Amino acid sequence: MAHALTVLIVFVIALLTLIPQASGPVGIPGFDKLAHFVAFAVVSAPLAWRFPHLWRGVALAALAYGGIIEIVQPFMGRAASWGDLLADGAGAFVGAFIASRIGKRRRGRADFAQPNNR
Repeated sequence: MAHALTVLIVFVIALLTLIPQASGPVGIPGFDKLAHFVAFAVVSAPLAWRFPHLWRGVALAALAYGGIIEIVQPFMGRAASWGDLLADGAGAFVGAFIASRIGKRRRGRADFAQPNNR
């Protein structure tokens, strides 16, 4: 389930970050960076929750994915941005860290609730 959800989120992020942007008025200042932060927190959360001991690797993989997107964007009519990559990385690490802590707590309660079969 965590794998499938992550793949779905990866595809949604690719779609939203690689389709050409329509020109128009500038949006709310800082909203773009907040969107990057949230998107990468969300993409790193399912696997970090499922495999809490791997949260750093999950966050690094999400950051690498953000880097690939930034490299590809100029070929898709979009502009690459160091700020976007920084927001991606911050979101990936915060999302993975929080999800891993929740995953550990949940598993700790499940282990506590299980009778010891010795």
